[in-house]
Amino acid sequence: MAIQTTKAAAGSAWRISNHMNEISLFVAILVLYVVFGSLANGFLSFNNQINILRDAATIGIAAWAASLIIISGEIDVSVGPMVAFISVVLAYLLQWGIPTPLAFLLAIAIGAALGSIAGILRAYFDVPSFVATLGLWSALRGTALFLTDALPVSIGRNDIVDLLDQPILGIPPAAVIMLFFFAVFAFISRKTAFGRSVFAIGGNDHAAFLSGINVARIRVGLFAIAGAMAAISGILLVSRLGSGNATAANGLEFDVIAAVVVGGTALSGGRGSMLGTLLGVLVITLIGNGLVLLGINPFFQQVVRGLIIVIAVLANIQAIKRSLARNKG
Repeated sequence: MAIQTTKAAAGSAWRISNHMNEISLFVAILVLYVVFGSLANGFLSFNNQINILRDAATIGIAAWAASLIIISGEIDVSVGPMVAFISVVLAYLLQWGIPTPLAFLLAIAIGAALGSIAGILRAYFDVPSFVATLGLWSALRGTALFLTDALPVSIGRNDIVDLLDQPILGIPPAAVIMLFFFAVFAFISRKTAFGRSVFAIGGNDHAAFLSGINVARIRVGLFAIAGAMAAISGILLVSRLGSGNATAANGLEFDVIAAVVVGGTALSGGRGSMLGTLLGVLVITLIGNGLVLLGINPFFQQVVRGLIIVIAVLANIQAIKRSLARNKG
């Protein structure tokens, strides 16, 4: 009986330790609400909570795919320009009179195709994903600016697009879409062969290849999915702004990466969770929102974002060391 009790206690302690990152992030969110609720006027207002949800959706929709990419041991820095470029493409498609549902599908397909370019460069030409997506970052931003002369591309009146920014029971549709895809990606990452393959590749891509996993195809698929998710963010951006904008989503890629890393996903690959990323998205969004309401200089906000990323990476490294030490024990 004593042995069973000891085993149960050990199992409970292991489960708590395994989810310590999520628990600490949940506590951090509560602390942020207490601090900003006390110091920032209007932080706890209903309208501001809606704004927080909208901002979280902008980061979160792209972060789900970014989580899988980072878990696989890769990285994608092209998110911001991809969102802006797709918003411009969608605006032009709608201006040309293409039916809105078809324009949405074309925008998502274009995003997936562009994302797959980085995947192909990584999978078949062994170009580091950072370099491949950095090149895509520059090409997409430059093309979008060239096509628009850095001016917004108006779409005029469009009932379907407008509907995407109409609250449902007070909740922005973007937040509903974000949570829907959170459920989808959480299922994919934990309950499918594709998700397990992503973790295996991140842990050891050579061993994954020897075990029969098509590493190249998985990598191309991951970046194509990331492009499609960025396209969905671009569609929602158009619904929010009423236009395509080549200068929009500036720096979004850093918020996405910060959210994923803060959520506990290891930059070295093989470790992470969608729940952690969701909490990381909320932490990054709350900090950004609170600093704005406090009137903090925007340039200093970038300093805070950088510190958050560095601290999160250090915490990740320590967590990996503790995990290795437990396994050896």
